[in-house]
Amino acid sequence: MQWSCPDSPDHAHSYFEFGGFSPVIHCSVRALLLATVLVSGPASADTLREALAKAYRSNPTLTGARAGQRATDEGVPIARARGLPSANATAAYTEDFVRSALNFTSPARSASATVNLSVPIYSGGAVHNAVKAADARVSAGQASLRDTEATLFSNVVASYMDVIRDQAIVSLNMQNLQVLNVNLEATQDRFQVGDLTRTDVAQSQARLSEARSQLESAQAQLITSRETYVRLVGDSATNLEPPPPLPNLPISPDTAVTVALDNNPGLLAAQRRREAARFDTNVARASRAPTIAAIAGGNYSNFLGSLVADGFGSTGIPQTSTTAQAGVQLTIPLYQGGLPTAQVRRAQALESQSIEQTIEVERNIVAQTRAAYASWRASNELIISSQSAVDANTLSLEGVRAENSVGNRTILDILNAEQELLNSQVNLVSARRNSYVAGFSLLAAMGQAEARNLGLESGALFDPTVNYNRVRNDIWDFHDDPHPSPVASRTVDTPAQTPSVIGPTQK
Repeated sequence: MQWSCPDSPDHAHSYFEFGGFSPVIHCSVRALLLATVLVSGPASADTLREALAKAYRSNPTLTGARAGQRATDEGVPIARARGLPSANATAAYTEDFVRSALNFTSPARSASATVNLSVPIYSGGAVHNAVKAADARVSAGQASLRDTEATLFSNVVASYMDVIRDQAIVSLNMQNLQVLNVNLEATQDRFQVGDLTRTDVAQSQARLSEARSQLESAQAQLITSRETYVRLVGDSATNLEPPPPLPNLPISPDTAVTVALDNNPGLLAAQRRREAARFDTNVARASRAPTIAAIAGGNYSNFLGSLVADGFGSTGIPQTSTTAQAGVQLTIPLYQGGLPTAQVRRAQALESQSIEQTIEVERNIVAQTRAAYASWRASNELIISSQSAVDANTLSLEGVRAENSVGNRTILDILNAEQELLNSQVNLVSARRNSYVAGFSLLAAMGQAEARNLGLESGALFDPTVNYNRVRNDIWDFHDDPHPSPVASRTVDTPAQTPSVIGPTQK
């Protein structure tokens, strides 16, 4: 993935800085942040890149999809096998316990061996089209694997940002609870000296109870987000670092859609499946065509001295028999009860279905891309407005407190101002999360959010063509793979997540 600076201020708003309030990061600062987070990485915290690398190595959804792709690869040698020679041998031993009294040359026992060889010469194009269909399905599977990878990364990014957001919200609620505790103590002290009424104390107590409930809800949500992170990444979230800026985001929805239609792996997979369905139709048509095969065979029989001319012993009759034959076999289908026509119609219907499904996928991608772009831009604008609201509410709270000290404002006014500040702060951290997630989803829809784009330093990237090239031309019958064993990591041994907040909190 090429990391670059935006060309316009609007584009710059997409970059995310969770440690502060500014939605815009200067180009040189972004470059420094990228170099720090992605190259060196702090030893005491997890980065987004590390989380993606862990998921790439050990998430069962992705490792299972890779195993499924290996199964799809085997469709090619299976299809090719129909066009290759086949040979078989049969051996038998028989013992006749009851023989007809009228059969004077019936052997009492016999042993035989038969060898047959068949070499397909022409199959009406069935093998050729079946191999083409299998190759197309391999390509579709590889594209689907890319789509699974991008979907997983999008989920990991969302989970990563959820944890950061919820940690910030818990911190904000804890700070709010501390402030309300101080307010209640001050209100009680002023009530004792007759400066305030019992109503003021009750209002402070009620608002403090509400703050405790809000904190409990925020902590529960943080635990949920952390458990989701463990499910996706396979490890606990440890003091997550702010994510790096997102690069190469489009300047318009039309640009995004154009890139998506060329690169989205889901659409590429649908197009390859449509191509495979077309070859399937040709395979079905081949069932009407003649087939030609070269055949050869041999048979050896030994009656083990039990073949006699009468009931009194051998009369010199040979006890062995050997035959061999070779030739060309032509098979011309004359009538199959309408089976070929039904198979062709079914294949055509499935081909038509694949065409419609390709259009459906294309529609979904267009809608998904435009929606992600709109959500990303709206979140960027919301960051700016939320920051303004935080600044204004901070100033307002200071003014209300000052006016209260001279008797122009009530305790309820202070409590309302504090709640409005908290709400605006929560809206701000939520907008930042939504902006980053929407931006990454936009990159995923454009086919630019996969391991090959992100440059994950987790060892060699998985290459689905390695297994395909290994098995495509394998014609031997005894080349099994090792016994399957788990690749994904289990999470049963990870500790239950807690709502504790580690590291600096959101101010």
